[in-house]
Amino acid sequence: MKIGILGSGVVGQTLAKGFLSQGHEVQLGTSNPSKLSEWLNGDGKGIEVLGFGEVSANAELLVLAVKGHAAKTVLENVGAEALKGKTIIDATNPIDDSVAPENGVLTFFTKGKSLMEELQEAFPQAHFVKAYNSVGAGLMVNPQLGSKPTMFIAGNNTEAKIQVTAINEAFGWETEDMGVATAARAIEPLCILWCIPGFLKNDCAHAFKLLK
Repeated sequence: MKIGILGSGVVGQTLAKGFLSQGHEVQLGTSNPSKLSEWLNGDGKGIEVLGFGEVSANAELLVLAVKGHAAKTVLENVGAEALKGKTIIDATNPIDDSVAPENGVLTFFTKGKSLMEELQEAFPQAHFVKAYNSVGAGLMVNPQLGSKPTMFIAGNNTEAKIQVTAINEAFGWETEDMGVATAARAIEPLCILWCIPGFLKNDCAHAFKLLK
């Protein structure tokens, strides 16, 4: 597929390389393409870097990998028409950067609904699927752990979730579909739980697994 990554931070770069390793055509969107010139000559070789709008127009599937507070603005700049009918893997978290973690616990800026629900309501013709928000970038692709970890997903469109499930499998994850977009209210806070060992013990080598 033609994959578009919206966001050029470590998460966007990691997932871009993961998709490239699976044989996909990958474009990475950023507001400042020139800042990635060194990366493109190293780990990012083979990935094209463009503006957000160009990436969105070309992609068959998008990954939203920007900071939570910038997510809606980026998508508004892209435009609803460019997002219409497309699967969007939503890897964002609504972290309030203005509040320091308290005993390792982050604060979210959302109240009641999840960030993904807000994005889905703002762009109703796009197919958002929550995923890759509750694990660090170092474990997103081919995680080397004691057993295969679980990627919790949620979204309103069944076909979009089937696409994401196939991607999860290719990246070394099992998938647990938690239902429609409302379930993102439970999935997004997993980020808070995941981050606590990192803040308190500098331990980021872990992921969640659902046992049955």
